[in-house]
Amino acid sequence: MDLASHYTNLFTESCEKISNDNYVIDTQIDNLNDNRLGITLLIRPTEEIKNSIQLFLNELKKVDASQYYYPNSDIHITVMSIISCYEGFDITNITLQDYIAVINKCITGLNKSVIKLQGITASPSAIMIQGFPSDTSINDLRDNLRTAFKQTTLEQSIDQRYSLFTTHLTVLRFKNPINNKDLFLKLLHKYRDYNFGKFEIKKLELVHNDWYQRVNLVKHLFDFNIK
Repeated sequence: MDLASHYTNLFTESCEKISNDNYVIDTQIDNLNDNRLGITLLIRPTEEIKNSIQLFLNELKKVDASQYYYPNSDIHITVMSIISCYEGFDITNITLQDYIAVINKCITGLNKSVIKLQGITASPSAIMIQGFPSDTSINDLRDNLRTAFKQTTLEQSIDQRYSLFTTHLTVLRFKNPINNKDLFLKLLHKYRDYNFGKFEIKKLELVHNDWYQRVNLVKHLFDFNIK
């Protein structure tokens, strides 16, 4: 699927839903009893890019500060949710080294791809930065991970929610009805093609995480350096 067309279709459909008050509010964000946990392989952009994203988010906050905005510490690109977050997941019930070994085999030969962050898109529940990789390495890795984990008996839930092929960064989630909706949508269109920068992937990170990748709940497990 053409990535640019996919992002455009998402943006158009989601803006229409926002306009018609048909968007999705996340009721779990402020739930202190939310114990959905899992493990994820992810990429973190540079601080420079994250600061560029915050300039965009600061403009949105001026229009509607009541939504959930991702701080720099939590901004990431999901390569693969190895175990998607669910209530009651206990990391002591898995053998971490087995997961690391599978990922290490899959990551062999991965290029130091460059990801360009150009423009924004949306879903009915979130605002996202569009990522465009310079080659197919990330999706090749995802395919390798799908194949490799299916050949094991390790607990995993790859693709159970959806099959991931984008390199987007979620930066805002709706947790309240949108204030100043027309102005909010106008600002989204203003940043539709904004250049947030580009960065080279130097490492991937395996983490034990909550649903929102909040820094106070994320536990770093392992780094996979790209040679």
